Amino acid sequence: MNPEVKVVKLSGIINIPNSQELQQYITQLLESGAKIILVDCQDVSFMDSSGLGSLVLAFKTLREAHTRLVLCSINEQVRILFELTSMDKVFEIFLNQDEFNQVLLSKN
Repeated sequence: MNPEVKVVKLSGIINIPNSQELQQYITQLLESGAKIILVDCQDVSFMDSSGLGSLVLAFKTLREAHTRLVLCSINEQVRILFELTSMDKVFEIFLNQDEFNQVLLSKN
């Protein structure tokens, strides 16, 4: 994996109790010099609107710092949430980490 890429592996339920923690963690990764933050949602069982909201806020913060936030391995429930809110048109979403790595390598 490219050293400028940091991977965040989410798991379980992403909702109000942990969404602010997620946003703070992503901000810390930005401060560590990451140019791309890949959020791997493979082990996420459920995400509510506050979880989505924290990703959107992190996306905006990172974009202002010229850092990309991309997602991979989202399940059907999360995909529906993104589609209903049209966030699937805002975020880059990859099938899995392998697809992300192939795209990243092809750009270098």
